[in-house]
Amino acid sequence: MADRKIVDDAHNITPKRGNGQLRREIWVDDQGQVTRYNLAYINHTLHSDDNGRVVGYDNQHGYHHRHHFGAVSPVKFTSFEDIEDQFQSDWTALRSKA
Repeated sequence: MADRKIVDDAHNITPKRGNGQLRREIWVDDQGQVTRYNLAYINHTLHSDDNGRVVGYDNQHGYHHRHHFGAVSPVKFTSFEDIEDQFQSDWTALRSKA
């Protein structure tokens, strides 16, 4: 059976709180294991390249990687929860600078 998307969320952030959008997409297999994900903070005002993705994590193109202001670098994958924590840390750091 094909993987199924279990999360497809977009949360718009008010200008007072930093502007932009948080995106979460998660796919799982028949056993409930995460097989694909896309976590992103999008803000075209801060970064216009990479479809406005300021910071994000995904495993498209056959490897786990991080997007940060247009730069893409591989990340060590230990668990999806760890990736979510890394994304949360990045997003929180960006918000505190704003």
